[in-house]
Formats: sequence, C-alpha cells, structure tokens
Amino acid sequence: MRRLAGVRNREMRGAAAALALLATAALTAAIARERTEPEGTVTDRPAQAPRDGYESSSACRACHPSEYASWHASFHRTMTRIASPDTVASSFDHVSVSDGVGEPMRLEIRGQQLWAEFDDPDRVGVVVGVGSGRGQTAERPWSDSGQATIRPRSGQSQTVARPRIRRRVVMTTGSHNQQIYWYATGNSRVLGQLPAIWLTADRRWIPRRAAVMRPPGPPHAETGAWNGICVVCHTTDGRPRLDAPFGSPPIAEQIADTTSAEFGIACEACHGPGGDHVRANTRPLRRYQLHLTGRADPTIVRPDRLDPRRSSQVCGQCHSFWEFADAASERRANSAGLPYRPGDDLTATRLVVQPTVNLESAPMQALLADDPGFVRDTFWSDGMVRATGREYNGLIDSPCFRKATDPKRTLSCFSCHAMHEDAGDARPLDEWRDDQLAAGARGNRACLQCHDRGPETARDISSHTHHRADSSGSVCYNCHMPYTTYGLLKTIRSHQISSPSVKETLETGRMNACNLCHLDRTLAWIAAAINKWYGTPAPPLAGDHQSVAASLVTLLKGDAGQRAIVAKSLGWAPAQHASDTSWMAPYLALLLDDPYDAVRYIASRSLTTLPGFETFQFDFVAPPQTRAALRVRALQMWRDARPQSARRVDAALLFKPDGTFNAAAIDRLMGERNTRRVVYRE
Repeated sequence: MRRLAGVRNREMRGAAAALALLATAALTAAIARERTEPEGTVTDRPAQAPRDGYESSSACRACHPSEYASWHASFHRTMTRIASPDTVASSFDHVSVSDGVGEPMRLEIRGQQLWAEFDDPDRVGVVVGVGSGRGQTAERPWSDSGQATIRPRSGQSQTVARPRIRRRVVMTTGSHNQQIYWYATGNSRVLGQLPAIWLTADRRWIPRRAAVMRPPGPPHAETGAWNGICVVCHTTDGRPRLDAPFGSPPIAEQIADTTSAEFGIACEACHGPGGDHVRANTRPLRRYQLHLTGRADPTIVRPDRLDPRRSSQVCGQCHSFWEFADAASERRANSAGLPYRPGDDLTATRLVVQPTVNLESAPMQALLADDPGFVRDTFWSDGMVRATGREYNGLIDSPCFRKATDPKRTLSCFSCHAMHEDAGDARPLDEWRDDQLAAGARGNRACLQCHDRGPETARDISSHTHHRADSSGSVCYNCHMPYTTYGLLKTIRSHQISSPSVKETLETGRMNACNLCHLDRTLAWIAAAINKWYGTPAPPLAGDHQSVAASLVTLLKGDAGQRAIVAKSLGWAPAQHASDTSWMAPYLALLLDDPYDAVRYIASRSLTTLPGFETFQFDFVAPPQTRAALRVRALQMWRDARPQSARRVDAALLFKPDGTFNAAAIDRLMGERNTRRVVYRE
C-alpha cells in the first residue's frame, strides 16, 4: 500500500509539474504577445525603462511563482497595457462607433496595430459652409451636434466641423469596469484619448463624456492626461517628464518624454525596487536561511509586515487624494518620478487631503485657487470622501485607525484585503480579483478580529443590530460602510467606518445606512429607531423629513451625486427586500431623463432588477426624444404590471389613497432640486 501510494504521489506530482509547465508556457506566450515591439525603439508613446534599482515583475516570477500568478491575474496588472488585438477588450476589426457627437469613430486592425479615425478633439475646425470665402476658425465650444456656428465679418453664419484624423491606438487603461484607449498624437510621447470607451460588463461602447460624472455639455479633450496624471498611479515608477507643468501651456503643445519602470501596478509598486533583492538572493543558501528562520529580508519591503500605518500608506500612495507640498516638489516628481517608496512615510513627501485637518494649509489653498470645486465635489461637507478610488482618505479618518493605540488592533488596508490570494483560498482567481478581499474578510469576520466579545457575539449579534442574525441588517459593513461613495458609474462602500446618523444626514445631505436600506421610510422614522435602540438623541425634524421617505427627498431634491447614490440603492437586493419594490419603478423612470449621463445609466441598470423589467431596453446616451418615449413606456409597464389595488399607496412615497401620484408634492420637491454643477474627480 505504501509503495502504491508513493507511485500515486509521484504520478500526481508529475501531473502537477506538467500542468505548471503548461501554465508557465501559456503565461510566457501571453506576455510575449503583448510586447509587439522593443521598448527601446518606441518614440511615439511612453516607454518602459527600468532604472534606479527597478527590475520589473519578470525578475520575481522564478522565485515567487504563486504570488506572481495571483498578481498576473489581478486588475492591478492590467491597469496599463500596450494596445494590441490581444489586450483590447473590444474588437477593432472594421468597427464603427458613434459617440453621439459629430461623425462616428471608425476602428480597424492592421496586422498587430490598431487604428482609429475620429474627429480631432484638439482642433477647433474648418469652414464647411459657403460664406465670405475666407477660412475661419470657431471661437466657441462645440455643440452636441459636433459643430459650431461662427459669424465672419460679413455677418453671414457659417457651419464649422471638426477635422477628421487617423491615429494609431498604442495603449490602454483599465479592464475591470472600463477600458480607455490612448492614441499616439505624433507629438513626442504625448498621448490622446479616443472619444469613446468600452464598458466591460455591458460589452458596449459609450461616449467618454458619459463614463464620468459631469454636467451635460460638449466633450472635453483628454490629450496629455495620461502623461501628466495617469502615469503616476497606473504604472510603476512613472515619470511624466513634461517640458512644463501639466496644463500650462496646453499639453497638446508640450513635449513629453514619459517613461515608467513597468506598465501597470506591478510587484515593485508595492514592494519597492527589487534590484538589491534580486542580487542578494542569487545564492540559494541565503534564501533557505531566511525561509527557515522566518527573518525579514532587508533588501525588499513586505507591506504586510510593516506597521498598520506604513502598510496602509503603500496602498494610499495611489488610493488617495493628495497634493504636492510645493511647486518645487512637483517639478522634481515631473522629472524623476515621485520620491515615495514602500516603507517610507507617505506624509513626508506629499499632503494627503483631509478637509477637516489641512484645508487651510498652503498646498490646499493653492489647489483650491486652481480648482475651487475640488473639495465640494470630492468630499462631503463633514470631510468624508465621496469619490471612489480614494479609500485611504476614508481609512485614516476612521476611529478604528485614528484612535487605535495597539498595532494589532489598528484598522489597515490589510485587515480586509490581500494583494495575493491566500494559499488556502478556494475561490478561483477571477472571483478573488474582483475586490481582492482576504479569505477571512467575508461577512462579519473582518470586523470580529477586534470587535469580538467572545462566542456570544456571533450567537447574539441581534442584541446589537436589532435585526435578525441572518439578515442583511446584521452584516457589519452594511451599517458602518454604506454605499455613499461614487465613481465609474457605480457606488461603492465608504471606507470611513462610521455609524448611522440622522444628524449627519441633515448636515451633509449624505444618506445614512438605515435609509439606504429602508428606502420607504422617513428620516423621522429612522431617528426614532436609532434613539430607541442606541439612545442617540433625535434631532429636530419637520416638514418633508417627517412625512416623505428620505430616499425620495434626496432623489428629487439632491444633486447629481446624491441622485446616483439613491438610484443605485433602488437596485440593491437587500434594500429591495426591506422596502418592497412595487413603488420603485416610476421613480427610476423619472431618472431616465436626468440631465447627467451617469445618473441615467445607474437608474436604467436598477430598473432592470425590478420584477417585470428584466428585459427592459434603454440606451442612456440615446437622443432626448428617444429617452422620453422610453420613460413613458416604463411608466406604462409599471401601471400595467399589477392592479392598482395591489400597489402601495403610502403618503410617504408620495401617493394618494387612490394610488395616483401626489404630483403637486413631487413638482414642489423637484423645484427645490440642487442643480449645481457636479464634477467628480474619478
């Protein structure tokens, strides 16, 4: 039996080795396909040029195969890639894409090269109408038709159209939610952005302007944005190397020699330059000694072995809103890259934005002078971050981080997330990489690392939550990390740990966790429940806060960001279960004609989660008249879905006893809408 077991074990090991060789060969082939031309010969796009001790991730693979494999499967790796038929998510094979403005964009493949023809976003235009007989350039922004009207000296109007250009698509950004495409402008390494992007989940093209939270209006050029902004966090050791500060003069007129050690967020972005580590570990004996003794290797940084503050700063170097300390720091970073290296103190070389702490600092005042709406559009009025991708700003304002004194009980990014899939994690890599949660961080286990009073905590969690133990109301992060952060056409959980507060809702306009789930309840109802359960004083409430569901007050009166949050919550299964869905469709239909593309998109997605609307087709970038007709159709579908006697007629939901709308109340609330311009820094 032992001999047979040994044979079987050898067979299994042999099969495993063969599979590993096949996987390695496939991985090597995939990497080789991405490198379509030697980086040293590239002149029309940013190039990969390791220096100052950087070796690239390929140097890590031989000794760390499992870590390399999970990183290679992650969305960090694919954040920036060289464009080729193998790396783009959409077909480029004679594809025509309408961006809703001007002529359609046309895509094609030439061998391994990708090409696009489209309206030039950086040129004003040429005369196409018959006028005074002289060429004239437009002096006003483009209309939604892609044209501008000018009036020469003769007084005769002429139509101006943007010139067409044909450019090679050379790089991509993103792959998880969206994929953005960049073309070679022909001006040094400066990149321009195609006017349409690919939505991954929807498998469709949309205009670039529709992918971000921006007011309605003409498209805006993104030429040079990759060189001056994206390179910093979407690559490893990125160096803009612009010949003037970003944006002055216009980037289209600048020269750029942009490089990075490696495209994407690679191994050395989190572990620091690996040159010393590679050279020190060429001797197997040293590696074995470190492995057997468990001692840290001083030649490389292990973020999970740093103290909670320094380890979280490794993530915070990109997942935060920050500002340079001064103009000199910005000039140095432009030339040599950012000075921060994993293990350093992040705050020594940059100012992480905390409006409640450093709003009056000189760097913040300089930022606000240049961008007055930055804090208002990026943070709630109490300083909580409201834009996605900046989770570090939320973490450092959390009491679990700010007030902690014991490193073992200090909240950090690694309390919940794992940069490499754990060896015992049974999830496929495709599932793990979605949010890179550690295997033990699902459900309440992450919170119970610190907030565990013993076996009775799990058994009697209802005594704290006042919800059934098996309900969504007893999941810690549903109450303490609600979906109040927006970005990339969706909402995500706040990463600032907080407790539901009606007072904060009144002061900031931010929906509290209770009302994001109990969408059919008023703010007064929630205030009474919190007071009864936790003794929190109920603030004075009157008018709509007493009589109208808080979700509808926010949806009808709130700004575009607030409307997006409510629209997404109307499609959230736990909220639908807690609030009933029979009344939701008309309010989502109302948002189908919202002036903001992002709000329309979220509303249409939520609408299709309701019973009877699963196959409802809506194009959120269709012409206004088409959207209006579909909104009417959605309302009719709701009316026909169930008899009027079966519908909810709650006054708090703005229905009359006979089941008809309280149109006067709805019109009044919409008349009080916050129509300020909302521009998220996504």
